[in-house]
Amino acid sequence: MIESGGSTEIVDAVVEQSLLGGPRRYTRVQVAELSGVPVEQARKLWVALGFPAAASDDEVAFTDSDVAAVRAFAALSAASLTNEQSQVAAARTMGQAMARLAEWQADLITREVTGRLAADNGTTPEASRDATARAIAVLAELHDYAWQRHLAAALSRTHESGTATRPLLVGFADMVGYTRLSRHLDPDELTELLDAFETTTTEVITAHGGWVIKNVGDEVMFAAEHPRDGARIALDMHRAIARAAQTISEMPQIRVGLAYGPVLTRFGDLYGTVVNVAARLTGVARPGTVLADDGAAAILDADTDLTLRHLRSVRVKGISRLRSHVVRERKRR
Repeated sequence: MIESGGSTEIVDAVVEQSLLGGPRRYTRVQVAELSGVPVEQARKLWVALGFPAAASDDEVAFTDSDVAAVRAFAALSAASLTNEQSQVAAARTMGQAMARLAEWQADLITREVTGRLAADNGTTPEASRDATARAIAVLAELHDYAWQRHLAAALSRTHESGTATRPLLVGFADMVGYTRLSRHLDPDELTELLDAFETTTTEVITAHGGWVIKNVGDEVMFAAEHPRDGARIALDMHRAIARAAQTISEMPQIRVGLAYGPVLTRFGDLYGTVVNVAARLTGVARPGTVLADDGAAAILDADTDLTLRHLRSVRVKGISRLRSHVVRERKRR
């Protein structure tokens, strides 16, 4: 919610035209009729995308853009050939990703508008609306650009397999003692810490050809095509975090778990035993270390730049005998 009354009016005036594609003029039933999609299916897709459902079928809450979106989704052959449950799951995944992005962008636009109003009290409402519309347009262009680049990279990784299951290196890295640490940090300090962690780990992951699956608070989940890439990501992460700690005194050490094998790729996330093993290894790893499972170790053992120390099996939740291997760089004489 924008605090400034002036900025609220400006944003509201821009939203309908720039973001909603025009005024609200249709009911849920009319959207179904115009799009050719049954009203209940349209409602499920709308809710799955993360939007509140209209109070009733007679409420005028939808725009031409809404009609076009429902029609386009229904016409997408990859979606229309699947069952309703899969369609809803696809819509939910897209909605969750867009909602997170939109929350950040809304904060950015709010600061932009309120900043302009504070800097120039003589700014006319029309000029402020134009500035807000331009900010939204720039973000839309950047969104399309980033999405296209990420889609190109994803297609280059997946076009050969053609299946939902493929072998990948899965890794987790988390900050040691984050829960205790976060209790005594103020919001600004916590923001700085999380920003530094996410920036540092993302740069290392992408530098070695990996990609971020998701960030969850103090933890990042990533993937790579080959265990060698994953090992280099993990080892470089430790060095990068140590460098970050030189400027951010509260930056803790991290620990990393790696596992390699077949994983299920679904809506941008990864599932299966390999993912569970990587997560469990992270939980038992000592601060500043990298643990790998048997699948990754079998390949990394042949890497002359690395050394592996095999540890005794441990019992963790869901896995009775978890074998692990400490991965280190080989010291050169």
